[in-house]
Amino acid sequence: MEARALIGWNLRRLRVAQGLSQERLALAAGIDRAYVGRVERGSENVTISTLEAMARALTVPLADLFVEPEAGAERPAPLRAGRRAKPG
Repeated sequence: MEARALIGWNLRRLRVAQGLSQERLALAAGIDRAYVGRVERGSENVTISTLEAMARALTVPLADLFVEPEAGAERPAPLRAGRRAKPG
């Protein structure tokens, strides 16, 4: 898998697993939401500094953005659309 696609795959996988929208991740990392979408699609040549910011926002090691998916793994599913219910 190409490096940009690999990073995008893992970014989406980690973000969705934590229930974060692209907007919330972007806000926490100090970057533009549209940029997060382009990174996830593999169309952006992201810098190491931005990768570090996103990994920090996700509270994962930077290396987690470079994990090869298992053969035949399906693309990570998107978050359900709409606002999440407020707790409690």
